[in-house]
Amino acid sequence: MFERRITRSVDVGGVRVGAGAPISVQSMTTTKTADVEATLEQIYSLAGAGAEIVRCTCNDLAAAEGLARIIPRSPVPIVADIHFQYRLALAALDAGVACLRLNPGNIRKAQHIKAVASEARDRGVPIRIGVNAGSLDPEIEEKFGVTPTALVESAKRELGYFEEIGFDEVKISVKASDVRLMVDAYRMLADAVEFPLHLGVTEAGPPPAGILKATAGIATLLNEGIGDTIRYSLTSDPVEEARAGRQLLEALGLRQRSSLDLIACPSCGRAEVDVISIAAMAQEALENLNLPIQVAVMGCVVNGPGEAKSADLGIAAGRQRGHLFVRGQVVKVVPESEMVEALVDWAKKISSEGVDGALAAADESAAAEAEADRQALLELQGEDANQAEELVRMIRKR
Repeated sequence: MFERRITRSVDVGGVRVGAGAPISVQSMTTTKTADVEATLEQIYSLAGAGAEIVRCTCNDLAAAEGLARIIPRSPVPIVADIHFQYRLALAALDAGVACLRLNPGNIRKAQHIKAVASEARDRGVPIRIGVNAGSLDPEIEEKFGVTPTALVESAKRELGYFEEIGFDEVKISVKASDVRLMVDAYRMLADAVEFPLHLGVTEAGPPPAGILKATAGIATLLNEGIGDTIRYSLTSDPVEEARAGRQLLEALGLRQRSSLDLIACPSCGRAEVDVISIAAMAQEALENLNLPIQVAVMGCVVNGPGEAKSADLGIAAGRQRGHLFVRGQVVKVVPESEMVEALVDWAKKISSEGVDGALAAADESAAAEAEADRQALLELQGEDANQAEELVRMIRKR
């Protein structure tokens, strides 16, 4: 594993950020904050999808009043997003937010920034300095252009104001919609400060392209040990942001699996079923169980169980039957029409009895039946169903 960058720590409403704490997932509501019930409904959905911190806009006094009603009922800490009006930051603090996000590009007067930081200091509330390449202070942009240096200098100037009044409960982001700009800016910032960093590719766009862009930037930095909390900024239901963030951390081994991880083969000449449709049906059925389990859907029984033997549970198709396996060991053979149903049943069994308990419940004849099917398909299709070796021989003749 890579070594995490050492940072200071800040407390966002009980969620520790930095100093080796688990990397947290954030998202932002898309409702009007003044609509308390709609906003709370979305916050609960985000929390259920893996968001540990949620940001809400505080763009007017009605929104600040909404925050005062939302915060006592929220399952996760709430961050107020402040633009232009520093008095709304003070109102959000009155409402009881766990953190403020200030954009140095649109709250520029030093006395206003210091007033907010002084109040946050006295209340013990951290602030995220949220630099955005699309809204840099014109003076900084004119001097440095839209460059990593400009983003970092913007953050450092804000830090200077905070230092003047003795405030250091800070985390920082230097986001851009250009992945390379974002990555370079965070690398530069990581070398310049000891504060925890909030990672994100801003305005990444709708899925799937938005998820790819965000993952390219965030994962690159996480794999270098940079980053303490993350947000996917997608043009979609924010629940997708939370889900993507959680899945990324689990995929990188940075958080324990808390939900379904379904893997499936891309199909080949051996496939006995429509892998895409079976995998989609399995995904839908298993997601409803909300189990932290890895499940494999494989198109053939010749290679499937071996290739996916690290999965907690899997199924491979062959001769109108499905070979159900747990950690690579075949435990049951079922009709093809019952493959998804069998996955659901055995996922529940693993959840309640553990892997060892599931293995102990294996049908005694399952392994022999599976091997018979495997041998029959080998006789029918041969060792090289994709004719790869024939192509290799052709290549070698050139």
